[in-house]
Amino acid sequence: MKTRVVITGLGTVSPLGLDVASTWEAVAAGRSGVGPITLFDASRHETKFAAEVKGFDPDAMLGRRDARRMDRFVQFAVTATGQALKDANLEITDHNRDRIGALIGTGIGGITTVVAEANTLHEKGPRRISPFLVPMMLPDTGPGQVAITFGVRGPNLAVTAACATGTNAVGEASQMIRRGDADAMIGGGAEAAVMALAMAGFNAMNALSTRNDDPQRASRPFDKNRDGFVAGEGAAILILESEEHARARGARIYGEILGYGITNDAYHISAPAENGAGAARCMALALEHAGLKPEDIDYLNAHGTSTQLNDKSETAAVKTVFGEAAYRLPMSSTKSMHGHLLGAAGALESIICLKAMEAGLMPPTLNYETPDPQCDLDYVPHTARPKTLRRVMSNSFGFGGHNASIIFGKYEG
Repeated sequence: MKTRVVITGLGTVSPLGLDVASTWEAVAAGRSGVGPITLFDASRHETKFAAEVKGFDPDAMLGRRDARRMDRFVQFAVTATGQALKDANLEITDHNRDRIGALIGTGIGGITTVVAEANTLHEKGPRRISPFLVPMMLPDTGPGQVAITFGVRGPNLAVTAACATGTNAVGEASQMIRRGDADAMIGGGAEAAVMALAMAGFNAMNALSTRNDDPQRASRPFDKNRDGFVAGEGAAILILESEEHARARGARIYGEILGYGITNDAYHISAPAENGAGAARCMALALEHAGLKPEDIDYLNAHGTSTQLNDKSETAAVKTVFGEAAYRLPMSSTKSMHGHLLGAAGALESIICLKAMEAGLMPPTLNYETPDPQCDLDYVPHTARPKTLRRVMSNSFGFGGHNASIIFGKYEG
């Protein structure tokens, strides 16, 4: 009998709010977090808007000394972890710290630090480079700094799988608990790539929306007139525990992880496989792992990036896996509100799935105005819709052909 893995704590720093409560309130209300870029001068860029984290004061959150030694993505990760541990009421002690780990992913890592220090090198020379450059830029500094800050000494690593990273981090953290490597894991993703170089790179790929005249309507997953994704930033952290560990300490349980699938397209470095073949295999594996049938899923949180190829291929993949039931399956993309958090997207969407089950409310897809004949499913357009949710699936697909799907269920002891 496999170990049941439950979720007991949630934390986030997102474009919709600096905690889970404000983020979920915005999602339920269908509010957008997209606006003009303020983090750098975007006047020469093709895309001049993004979903930025607003009002985040790292000095106030972390202390000036520590904040200055962390890249922005690490600041987000540490802040969200603190929230999640407090929400879970999980105290780290000498008795349990060796059995609690951290698995926090990032798609890009400390790119802001790298670019800033590269400029210092060119302008002032090698002797002016910060001694904190290397630890600040490394992707594994997220979970490493979390371990130092909160004193957890169990399994610790970062995963990187482009835009599938956040879902992979949560899924792989659950597998560590199932294997018996830890009693509890801090799992999730963090990203801070709303900066000039990364945005220019995405524009060079024609990946970003350029709807500069109306940023809040730019992210339009599954809409016929979609023209690219909207970049976002932030972090989302979940506290995962074995059922036995959570119940022994009387923890409140949001839900449990029923299934997890991971595949690769082996097709193209940035485009999805034709007809979503790799994504379909991934969803099918998650269902198999959970011991569920397609019709057992009540809601699907789509990857739904608002790019032409992704939305078309994901729709095709859902039809492959769910058959005729696909037309009865409500699915939505909350990226229409919070943008695409890249390596943190899947973790944030996992939190949204858990809150949706708790509230009995399916989040909407904003800006779905013109139907696309190739995207003809129920995308819960415009406004949230009430429904009792017992089992929900979340998809994440990334450059490099990475696919990850995870299934959450209402917890029944």
